Amino acid sequence: MGKRIGNQTVKLENRPRIINTTSIVGPKEGQGPLSKYFDIILKDDLDGQESYEKAESKMLYCAITETIKKANLKESDINYLFCGDLLNQLISSNFAARDLDIPFIGLYGACSTMAESLGLGAMIVDAGFAEYAIAATSSHFSSAERQFRAPLEMGGQKPPCSQWTVTGTGSMLIGKDGNFPYVTYVTNGKVKDYGIKDTNNMGAAMAPAAVDTIKQHLQDTGRKPEDYDLIATGDLGKIGKKITEELLKEYGFNVQDVYIDCGEEIFDCKKQNVHSGGSGCGCSASVASGYIYKNLLSGKFKKVLLVSTGALMSPTSSFQGESIPGIAHAVAIEFGGSKND
Repeated sequence: MGKRIGNQTVKLENRPRIINTTSIVGPKEGQGPLSKYFDIILKDDLDGQESYEKAESKMLYCAITETIKKANLKESDINYLFCGDLLNQLISSNFAARDLDIPFIGLYGACSTMAESLGLGAMIVDAGFAEYAIAATSSHFSSAERQFRAPLEMGGQKPPCSQWTVTGTGSMLIGKDGNFPYVTYVTNGKVKDYGIKDTNNMGAAMAPAAVDTIKQHLQDTGRKPEDYDLIATGDLGKIGKKITEELLKEYGFNVQDVYIDCGEEIFDCKKQNVHSGGSGCGCSASVASGYIYKNLLSGKFKKVLLVSTGALMSPTSSFQGESIPGIAHAVAIEFGGSKND
């Protein structure tokens, strides 16, 4: 089986490096508890553009080009751009990519796209098919509301279980060499559907996929939750996080001491009126590119399991009464070793 271990995991023997990252968020996210970890905080959600969709694409383009610039590279040095977003036909990513001189592979994993793109980029570099790859994704509160729920002008009320789509983006440059955090394992998830139909309760819809992927990663690698300094799901919010903890305990895995959810961390849920927390492609992307990456560099974290989670719904499927399938992808990122190497 070569580099494959267990049922769903790949061990990356060459340990591709995450050479640098860029995180950009909107004003609301910039007022949250992780503000000091973000590279750029927008002054307003439109960022000088005519629409929220154009603002999202600009934000993504800026994150990618800034990431390349930090490494003193040119766009032509990047072999692949793995990128996606939440909008129909990936318009944020496609329109950003049209202004970039980089071969583009568009991805849709809903809010799981950051770990999906990072995992694929790392595997491509590890296999020797690329010298450099960029993994990136974005979301925008207002563009997501317009597509998945209702335009903001309608003033719809949100229930307590709902989440606030993060206006944010994260970009990661993956390469072969250097003293940087590196990717050791990639566990791609299976689609799980437990019959949740409430589009305002996506944390509950995605939690079973997060549980399945974390469980499979631990079983495939032989690791235990305490081998990680941090296990971070992407976009479950408070409700989905609680469900995930409880279900993992049923499988014999107690993650409570090392587990966070990016959607719960990026906002102060009570003070910022975001109900169950954050969601969206840009949630785990900005937290991973900002908070997690910078704490790996500082030595606070040595082993992190990033598990981005996605709700694979669309307005069409919801109108037809379909339930909400979930997906989760896991990437192990390490730097400097730890007590359980």
